[in-house]
Amino acid sequence: MNTADLGLPVEVPSTALFTDQYELTMLQAALKAGTAERRSVFEVFTRRLPEGRRYGVVAGTGRVLDAVENFRFDKGVLGFLRERGIVDETTLDWLAGYRFSGDVWGYPEGEVYFPGSPIVRVEGTFAECVLLETVILSILNHDSAIAAAASRMSSAAGDRPLIEMGARRTHELAAVAASRAAYIGGFTTTSDLAAGFRYGIPTVGTSAHAFTLLHDSERDAFRAQIDSLGRGTTLLVDTYDVAEAVRTAVEVAGPELGAVRIDSGDLLLVAHRVRHQLDELGATNTRIIVTSDLDEYAIASLAAAPVDAYGVGTQLVTGSGHPTCSMVYKLVARAESADPRAPLVPVAKKSTGGKTSIGGRKWAARRLDEDGIAQAEVVGTGTVPADLAGRQLLVELVKGGEVVAREPLDAVRDRHTAARANLPLSATQLSRGEPVLPTEYVHVRP
Repeated sequence: MNTADLGLPVEVPSTALFTDQYELTMLQAALKAGTAERRSVFEVFTRRLPEGRRYGVVAGTGRVLDAVENFRFDKGVLGFLRERGIVDETTLDWLAGYRFSGDVWGYPEGEVYFPGSPIVRVEGTFAECVLLETVILSILNHDSAIAAAASRMSSAAGDRPLIEMGARRTHELAAVAASRAAYIGGFTTTSDLAAGFRYGIPTVGTSAHAFTLLHDSERDAFRAQIDSLGRGTTLLVDTYDVAEAVRTAVEVAGPELGAVRIDSGDLLLVAHRVRHQLDELGATNTRIIVTSDLDEYAIASLAAAPVDAYGVGTQLVTGSGHPTCSMVYKLVARAESADPRAPLVPVAKKSTGGKTSIGGRKWAARRLDEDGIAQAEVVGTGTVPADLAGRQLLVELVKGGEVVAREPLDAVRDRHTAARANLPLSATQLSRGEPVLPTEYVHVRP
Protein backbone atom coordinates (compact mmCIF):
# COMPACT_ATOMS: atom_id res chain seq x y z
CA MET A 1 0.00 0.00 0.00
CA ASN A 2 1.19 3.52 -0.81
CA THR A 3 1.39 5.38 2.50
CA ALA A 4 0.13 8.50 0.74
CA ASP A 5 -3.21 6.70 0.39
CA LEU A 6 -3.59 6.81 4.15
CA GLY A 7 -3.80 10.59 4.23
CA LEU A 8 -2.83 12.29 7.48
CA PRO A 9 -4.40 10.38 10.38
CA VAL A 10 -4.67 11.70 13.90
CA GLU A 11 -5.23 8.13 15.04
CA VAL A 12 -3.36 5.15 13.62
CA PRO A 13 -5.63 2.08 13.15
CA SER A 14 -2.93 -0.53 13.89
CA THR A 15 0.16 -0.16 16.04
CA ALA A 16 1.52 -3.68 15.36
CA LEU A 17 4.47 -2.49 13.28
CA PHE A 18 5.44 0.26 15.71
CA THR A 19 8.02 -2.21 16.93
CA ASP A 20 11.56 -3.41 16.36
CA GLN A 21 12.24 -6.53 14.32
CA TYR A 22 14.02 -8.32 17.13
CA GLU A 23 10.80 -8.49 19.11
CA LEU A 24 9.31 -10.69 16.40
CA THR A 25 12.45 -12.80 15.98
CA MET A 26 12.56 -13.34 19.76
CA LEU A 27 8.95 -14.44 19.58
CA GLN A 28 9.74 -16.93 16.82
CA ALA A 29 12.65 -18.41 18.76
CA ALA A 30 10.62 -18.62 21.97
CA LEU A 31 7.75 -20.37 20.18
CA LYS A 32 10.19 -22.92 18.80
CA ALA A 33 11.87 -23.39 22.20
CA GLY A 34 8.58 -23.81 24.07
CA THR A 35 9.23 -20.80 26.33
CA ALA A 36 6.88 -18.31 24.70
CA GLU A 37 3.99 -19.09 27.06
CA ARG A 38 5.96 -18.64 30.27
CA ARG A 39 4.26 -16.14 32.55
CA SER A 40 6.40 -12.98 32.64
CA VAL A 41 6.62 -9.54 34.20
CA PHE A 42 8.14 -6.59 32.36
CA GLU A 43 8.66 -3.15 33.91
CA VAL A 44 9.25 0.31 32.50
CA PHE A 45 11.64 2.49 34.47
CA THR A 46 14.49 4.92 34.03
CA ARG A 47 17.84 4.60 35.73
CA ARG A 48 18.32 8.36 35.95
CA LEU A 49 16.52 11.60 35.23
CA PRO A 50 17.81 13.92 32.51
CA GLU A 51 20.70 15.98 33.81
CA GLY A 52 19.57 18.73 36.14
CA ARG A 53 15.93 17.63 36.36
CA ARG A 54 14.41 17.29 39.83
CA TYR A 55 11.44 15.05 38.89
CA GLY A 56 9.86 13.32 35.91
CA VAL A 57 6.26 13.45 34.73
CA VAL A 58 4.32 10.38 33.59
CA ALA A 59 2.60 11.22 30.31
CA GLY A 60 1.35 9.14 27.41
CA THR A 61 -0.39 6.46 29.47
CA GLY A 62 -3.72 7.07 27.75
CA ARG A 63 -2.02 6.75 24.36
CA VAL A 64 -0.31 3.54 25.51
CA LEU A 65 -3.71 2.06 26.34
CA ASP A 66 -4.91 2.93 22.84
CA ALA A 67 -1.76 1.42 21.33
CA VAL A 68 -2.14 -1.86 23.22
CA GLU A 69 -5.77 -2.08 22.23
CA ASN A 70 -4.91 -1.46 18.56
CA PHE A 71 -1.95 -3.86 18.45
CA ARG A 72 -3.37 -6.16 15.76
CA PHE A 73 -1.75 -8.02 12.86
CA ASP A 74 -4.14 -7.66 9.94
CA LYS A 75 -3.74 -9.12 6.45
CA GLY A 76 -1.65 -6.23 5.15
CA VAL A 77 0.75 -6.34 8.09
CA LEU A 78 1.09 -10.13 7.94
CA GLY A 79 1.66 -9.91 4.18
CA PHE A 80 4.51 -7.46 4.72
CA LEU A 81 6.14 -9.74 7.31
CA ARG A 82 5.75 -12.73 5.01
CA GLU A 83 7.10 -10.91 1.95
CA ARG A 84 10.21 -9.77 3.84
CA GLY A 85 10.76 -13.19 5.39
CA ILE A 86 11.00 -11.63 8.84
CA VAL A 87 9.40 -14.57 10.65
CA ASP A 88 8.25 -18.06 9.69
CA GLU A 89 4.72 -19.29 8.98
CA THR A 90 4.24 -20.71 12.47
CA THR A 91 4.93 -17.29 13.95
CA LEU A 92 2.71 -15.58 11.39
CA ASP A 93 -0.15 -17.90 12.34
CA TRP A 94 0.38 -17.01 15.99
CA LEU A 95 0.49 -13.26 15.22
CA ALA A 96 -2.74 -13.44 13.21
CA GLY A 97 -4.64 -14.16 16.41
CA TYR A 98 -2.67 -11.78 18.65
CA ARG A 99 -4.67 -10.02 21.33
CA PHE A 100 -3.01 -8.86 24.51
CA SER A 101 -4.77 -10.76 27.29
CA GLY A 102 -2.57 -9.84 30.25
CA ASP A 103 -2.58 -7.15 32.92
CA VAL A 104 -0.98 -3.72 33.00
CA TRP A 105 -0.36 -1.69 36.13
CA GLY A 106 1.28 1.72 36.24
CA TYR A 107 1.66 5.13 37.78
CA PRO A 108 -1.50 7.09 36.95
CA GLU A 109 -0.91 9.57 34.16
CA GLY A 110 0.16 12.99 35.39
CA GLU A 111 1.93 11.54 38.45
CA VAL A 112 5.60 12.35 39.02
CA TYR A 113 8.32 9.70 39.02
CA PHE A 114 11.97 9.24 39.98
CA PRO A 115 14.91 6.97 39.08
CA GLY A 116 13.89 3.35 39.56
CA SER A 117 10.16 4.04 39.73
CA PRO A 118 8.26 1.10 38.14
CA ILE A 119 6.29 3.47 35.90
CA VAL A 120 4.51 0.64 34.05
CA ARG A 121 4.32 -3.09 34.82
CA VAL A 122 3.16 -5.46 32.07
CA GLU A 123 2.20 -9.03 32.99
CA GLY A 124 1.22 -11.93 30.75
CA THR A 125 2.98 -14.54 28.66
CA PHE A 126 6.45 -13.71 27.41
CA ALA A 127 5.15 -13.79 23.84
CA GLU A 128 2.38 -11.25 24.31
CA CYS A 129 4.39 -8.91 26.52
CA VAL A 130 7.65 -8.77 24.60
CA LEU A 131 5.94 -7.46 21.47
CA LEU A 132 4.80 -4.28 23.25
CA GLU A 133 8.24 -3.04 24.27
CA THR A 134 8.96 -0.54 21.52
CA VAL A 135 5.54 1.02 21.16
CA ILE A 136 5.21 1.53 24.93
CA LEU A 137 8.68 3.07 25.20
CA SER A 138 8.18 5.21 22.12
CA ILE A 139 5.07 6.81 23.57
CA LEU A 140 6.21 7.18 27.17
CA ASN A 141 9.70 8.47 26.35
CA HIS A 142 8.35 11.16 24.05
CA ASP A 143 5.29 12.27 25.97
CA SER A 144 6.95 12.23 29.40
CA ALA A 145 9.82 14.35 28.10
CA ILE A 146 7.42 16.96 26.74
CA ALA A 147 5.30 16.91 29.89
CA ALA A 148 8.37 17.38 32.10
CA ALA A 149 9.46 20.41 30.07
CA ALA A 150 5.91 21.76 30.17
CA SER A 151 5.74 21.28 33.93
CA ARG A 152 8.92 23.27 34.45
CA MET A 153 7.64 26.00 32.16
CA SER A 154 4.26 26.20 33.88
CA SER A 155 5.97 26.34 37.26
CA ALA A 156 8.11 29.23 36.02
CA ALA A 157 5.06 30.97 34.54
CA GLY A 158 3.08 30.85 37.78
CA ASP A 159 -0.52 31.94 37.18
CA ARG A 160 0.17 33.22 33.68
CA PRO A 161 -1.26 30.98 30.94
CA LEU A 162 0.92 29.13 28.42
CA ILE A 163 0.12 28.53 24.76
CA GLU A 164 1.58 25.45 23.02
CA MET A 165 2.59 26.43 19.49
CA GLY A 166 5.27 23.95 18.43
CA ALA A 167 3.53 21.99 15.66
CA ARG A 168 5.76 23.43 12.95
CA ARG A 169 8.90 22.39 14.83
CA THR A 170 8.30 18.64 14.96
CA HIS A 171 6.75 15.70 13.07
CA GLU A 172 3.10 16.31 12.26
CA LEU A 173 1.81 13.40 14.38
CA ALA A 174 4.34 14.00 17.15
CA ALA A 175 2.94 17.53 17.33
CA VAL A 176 -0.47 16.18 18.33
CA ALA A 177 1.05 14.03 21.07
CA ALA A 178 3.20 16.95 22.20
CA SER A 179 0.14 19.16 22.57
CA ARG A 180 -1.50 16.52 24.72
CA ALA A 181 1.59 16.13 26.92
CA ALA A 182 2.00 19.90 27.24
CA TYR A 183 -1.61 20.22 28.41
CA ILE A 184 -0.92 17.60 31.10
CA GLY A 185 2.17 19.54 32.18
CA GLY A 186 0.25 22.79 32.67
CA PHE A 187 -0.23 24.50 29.30
CA THR A 188 -3.71 25.91 28.81
CA THR A 189 -4.17 26.04 25.04
CA THR A 190 -2.65 24.86 21.75
CA SER A 191 -2.39 26.28 18.25
CA ASP A 192 -2.63 22.78 16.76
CA LEU A 193 -6.13 22.03 15.49
CA ALA A 194 -5.47 18.28 15.23
CA ALA A 195 -4.77 18.24 18.99
CA GLY A 196 -7.96 20.16 19.61
CA PHE A 197 -9.91 17.72 17.45
CA ARG A 198 -8.35 14.56 18.88
CA TYR A 199 -8.12 15.47 22.58
CA GLY A 200 -10.45 18.41 23.14
CA ILE A 201 -7.65 20.80 24.10
CA PRO A 202 -8.71 24.48 23.77
CA THR A 203 -7.24 26.04 20.61
CA VAL A 204 -6.14 29.61 19.90
CA GLY A 205 -4.63 31.61 17.06
CA THR A 206 -5.06 34.89 15.19
CA SER A 207 -2.43 36.01 12.67
CA ALA A 208 1.23 35.89 11.67
CA HIS A 209 3.58 38.46 10.17
CA ALA A 210 2.51 37.31 6.71
CA PHE A 211 -0.94 38.77 7.26
CA THR A 212 0.52 42.19 8.03
CA LEU A 213 2.88 42.01 5.07
CA LEU A 214 -0.02 41.07 2.79
CA HIS A 215 -1.68 44.46 3.26
CA ASP A 216 -0.62 47.85 1.99
CA SER A 217 -0.19 49.15 5.51
CA GLU A 218 -0.14 47.87 9.06
CA ARG A 219 -3.30 49.86 9.74
CA ASP A 220 -5.08 48.05 6.92
CA ALA A 221 -3.98 44.68 8.30
CA PHE A 222 -5.16 45.51 11.82
CA ARG A 223 -8.48 46.81 10.55
CA ALA A 224 -9.05 43.67 8.47
CA GLN A 225 -8.32 41.41 11.45
CA ILE A 226 -10.57 43.38 13.80
CA ASP A 227 -13.38 43.48 11.25
CA SER A 228 -13.14 39.68 11.03
CA LEU A 229 -12.34 38.62 14.61
CA GLY A 230 -13.56 41.53 16.74
CA ARG A 231 -11.89 43.96 19.12
CA GLY A 232 -10.99 41.18 21.55
CA THR A 233 -8.45 39.73 19.11
CA THR A 234 -4.66 39.70 19.52
CA LEU A 235 -2.67 41.94 17.18
CA LEU A 236 0.94 41.13 16.29
CA VAL A 237 2.88 44.38 16.79
CA ASP A 238 6.51 43.66 15.91
CA THR A 239 6.43 43.41 12.11
CA TYR A 240 7.82 46.92 11.70
CA ASP A 241 8.09 49.43 14.54
CA VAL A 242 6.58 48.23 17.83
CA ALA A 243 5.69 51.64 19.27
CA GLU A 244 4.01 52.75 16.06
CA ALA A 245 2.16 49.42 15.81
CA VAL A 246 0.81 49.70 19.36
CA ARG A 247 -0.39 53.23 18.70
CA THR A 248 -2.09 52.13 15.49
CA ALA A 249 -3.61 49.05 17.14
CA VAL A 250 -5.32 51.11 19.84
CA GLU A 251 -6.46 53.71 17.32
CA VAL A 252 -8.09 51.01 15.19
CA ALA A 253 -9.47 48.77 17.93
CA GLY A 254 -9.95 51.26 20.72
CA PRO A 255 -9.15 50.54 24.39
CA GLU A 256 -11.17 47.32 24.11
CA LEU A 257 -8.31 45.66 22.19
CA GLY A 258 -7.87 42.16 23.62
CA ALA A 259 -4.11 41.72 23.41
CA VAL A 260 -0.92 42.47 21.56
CA ARG A 261 1.74 39.90 20.76
CA ILE A 262 5.49 40.54 20.78
CA ASP A 263 7.58 37.96 18.91
CA SER A 264 11.08 39.45 18.82
CA GLY A 265 13.58 41.73 20.50
CA ASP A 266 14.49 42.17 24.14
CA LEU A 267 11.20 40.88 25.52
CA LEU A 268 11.77 42.23 29.03
CA LEU A 269 12.49 45.75 27.82
CA VAL A 270 9.87 45.77 25.06
CA ALA A 271 7.14 44.41 27.35
CA HIS A 272 7.70 47.23 29.85
CA ARG A 273 7.62 49.85 27.10
CA VAL A 274 4.49 48.39 25.54
CA ARG A 275 2.68 48.19 28.89
CA HIS A 276 3.50 51.82 29.61
CA GLN A 277 2.34 52.86 26.15
CA LEU A 278 -0.91 50.88 26.35
CA ASP A 279 -1.74 52.39 29.73
CA GLU A 280 -1.07 55.91 28.44
CA LEU A 281 -3.39 55.23 25.50
CA GLY A 282 -6.15 54.06 27.87
CA ALA A 283 -5.90 50.38 26.92
CA THR A 284 -5.27 49.34 30.49
CA ASN A 285 -6.97 45.96 30.08
CA THR A 286 -5.17 45.02 26.86
CA ARG A 287 -2.99 42.00 27.58
CA ILE A 288 0.58 41.41 26.42
CA ILE A 289 1.51 38.01 25.00
CA VAL A 290 5.15 37.18 24.30
CA THR A 291 6.56 34.46 22.06
CA SER A 292 10.01 34.00 20.39
CA ASP A 293 11.95 30.81 21.28
CA LEU A 294 11.00 30.78 24.95
CA ASP A 295 12.03 28.07 27.40
CA GLU A 296 11.60 27.74 31.16
CA TYR A 297 14.63 29.96 31.84
CA ALA A 298 13.40 32.75 29.58
CA ILE A 299 9.94 32.49 31.14
CA ALA A 300 11.44 32.76 34.63
CA SER A 301 13.46 35.79 33.57
CA LEU A 302 10.21 37.52 32.57
CA ALA A 303 8.53 36.96 35.94
CA ALA A 304 8.78 40.65 36.84
CA ALA A 305 7.76 41.83 33.37
CA PRO A 306 4.21 43.02 32.61
CA VAL A 307 3.48 39.90 30.58
CA ASP A 308 0.08 38.19 30.64
CA ALA A 309 0.76 34.98 28.68
CA TYR A 310 3.53 33.06 26.95
CA GLY A 311 3.61 31.15 23.68
CA VAL A 312 6.17 28.35 23.47
CA GLY A 313 7.14 26.23 20.49
CA THR A 314 10.53 24.72 19.68
CA GLN A 315 11.87 24.26 23.19
CA LEU A 316 8.66 22.63 24.36
CA VAL A 317 8.25 20.03 21.61
CA THR A 318 11.93 19.08 21.88
CA GLY A 319 11.76 18.57 25.65
CA SER A 320 13.75 21.73 26.35
CA GLY A 321 17.03 20.00 25.59
CA HIS A 322 15.94 16.54 26.76
CA PRO A 323 13.76 14.95 24.06
CA THR A 324 13.68 11.54 25.75
CA CYS A 325 13.52 10.18 29.29
CA SER A 326 15.76 7.14 28.69
CA MET A 327 13.04 4.78 29.91
CA VAL A 328 13.67 1.06 29.41
CA TYR A 329 11.43 -2.02 29.34
CA LYS A 330 12.99 -4.96 31.15
CA LEU A 331 11.99 -8.49 32.07
CA VAL A 332 12.13 -8.65 35.89
CA ALA A 333 10.39 -11.96 36.62
CA ARG A 334 9.28 -15.09 34.76
CA ALA A 335 7.90 -18.52 35.50
CA GLU A 336 10.09 -21.62 35.38
CA SER A 337 7.73 -23.31 32.94
CA ALA A 338 4.65 -22.68 30.80
CA ASP A 339 2.44 -24.08 33.57
CA PRO A 340 0.19 -21.19 34.66
CA ARG A 341 0.68 -22.32 38.25
CA ALA A 342 4.47 -22.16 38.06
CA PRO A 343 5.87 -19.58 40.52
CA LEU A 344 7.58 -16.45 39.29
CA VAL A 345 11.32 -16.15 39.82
CA PRO A 346 13.16 -12.79 39.74
CA VAL A 347 15.51 -12.17 36.82
CA ALA A 348 17.86 -9.24 36.32
CA LYS A 349 20.39 -7.90 33.88
CA LYS A 350 23.91 -7.71 35.32
CA SER A 351 25.91 -5.55 32.93
CA THR A 352 28.77 -3.13 33.30
CA GLY A 353 28.42 0.56 32.55
CA GLY A 354 25.45 1.24 34.82
CA LYS A 355 22.92 -0.72 32.74
CA THR A 356 21.93 -3.19 35.44
CA SER A 357 18.37 -3.88 36.53
CA ILE A 358 16.76 -5.12 39.74
CA GLY A 359 14.81 -8.35 39.55
CA GLY A 360 11.38 -9.04 40.98
CA ARG A 361 7.82 -7.82 40.53
CA LYS A 362 7.78 -4.41 42.20
CA TRP A 363 5.43 -2.12 44.00
CA ALA A 364 6.00 1.56 44.70
CA ALA A 365 4.84 3.94 47.41
CA ARG A 366 5.59 7.50 48.38
CA ARG A 367 6.50 8.29 51.96
CA LEU A 368 5.17 11.62 53.24
CA ASP A 369 6.21 13.77 56.17
CA GLU A 370 3.85 15.03 58.86
CA ASP A 371 2.84 17.96 56.63
CA GLY A 372 1.91 15.71 53.71
CA ILE A 373 5.00 16.60 51.68
CA ALA A 374 6.76 13.76 49.88
CA GLN A 375 9.96 12.49 51.52
CA ALA A 376 10.99 9.47 49.47
CA GLU A 377 10.02 7.16 46.64
CA VAL A 378 10.00 3.63 48.06
CA VAL A 379 10.29 0.72 45.62
CA GLY A 380 10.15 -2.86 46.79
CA THR A 381 9.32 -6.50 46.16
CA GLY A 382 7.26 -8.86 48.27
CA THR A 383 4.81 -7.63 50.88
CA VAL A 384 4.18 -3.89 51.14
CA PRO A 385 5.01 -2.58 54.65
CA ALA A 386 1.90 -1.66 56.61
CA ASP A 387 2.87 2.02 56.93
CA LEU A 388 3.05 2.35 53.14
CA ALA A 389 0.06 0.20 52.18
CA GLY A 390 -2.20 3.22 51.77
CA ARG A 391 0.32 5.17 49.72
CA GLN A 392 0.89 2.80 46.82
CA LEU A 393 1.34 4.45 43.45
CA LEU A 394 0.57 1.77 40.85
CA VAL A 395 -3.01 1.46 39.65
CA GLU A 396 -4.61 -1.14 37.41
CA LEU A 397 -4.75 0.00 33.78
CA VAL A 398 -5.53 -3.21 31.86
CA LYS A 399 -7.15 -6.34 33.32
CA GLY A 400 -7.30 -9.55 31.33
CA GLY A 401 -6.61 -7.60 28.15
CA GLU A 402 -9.40 -5.07 28.76
CA VAL A 403 -8.63 -1.39 29.40
CA VAL A 404 -10.09 -0.40 32.79
CA ALA A 405 -8.58 3.02 33.47
CA ARG A 406 -9.41 5.54 30.77
CA GLU A 407 -10.00 9.02 32.14
CA PRO A 408 -10.57 12.59 30.95
CA LEU A 409 -7.46 14.59 30.09
CA ASP A 410 -8.47 17.33 32.52
CA ALA A 411 -8.37 14.77 35.36
CA VAL A 412 -4.81 13.88 34.35
CA ARG A 413 -3.85 17.54 34.24
CA ASP A 414 -5.31 18.13 37.71
CA ARG A 415 -3.47 15.10 39.04
CA HIS A 416 -0.16 16.50 37.87
CA THR A 417 -0.85 19.85 39.51
CA ALA A 418 -1.58 18.08 42.80
CA ALA A 419 1.41 15.74 42.53
CA ARG A 420 3.83 18.59 41.89
CA ALA A 421 2.35 20.59 44.78
CA ASN A 422 3.12 17.68 47.14
CA LEU A 423 6.82 17.72 46.30
CA PRO A 424 9.37 19.66 48.34
CA LEU A 425 9.60 23.30 47.26
CA SER A 426 13.03 22.76 45.73
CA ALA A 427 11.40 20.65 43.01
CA THR A 428 10.49 23.83 41.14
CA GLN A 429 14.02 25.26 41.16
CA LEU A 430 15.47 25.59 37.67
CA SER A 431 19.06 25.36 38.83
CA ARG A 432 20.79 22.04 38.25
CA GLY A 433 20.32 19.52 41.02
CA GLU A 434 19.64 15.94 42.01
CA PRO A 435 16.17 14.35 42.04
CA VAL A 436 14.11 16.05 44.72
CA LEU A 437 13.21 12.67 46.26
CA PRO A 438 15.59 9.78 46.94
CA THR A 439 14.58 6.33 45.76
CA GLU A 440 14.73 3.72 48.53
CA TYR A 441 14.73 0.03 47.69
CA VAL A 442 13.30 -2.54 50.09
CA HIS A 443 13.00 -6.28 49.58
CA VAL A 444 10.38 -7.64 51.95
CA ARG A 445 9.42 -11.28 51.58
CA PRO A 446 6.00 -12.69 52.53
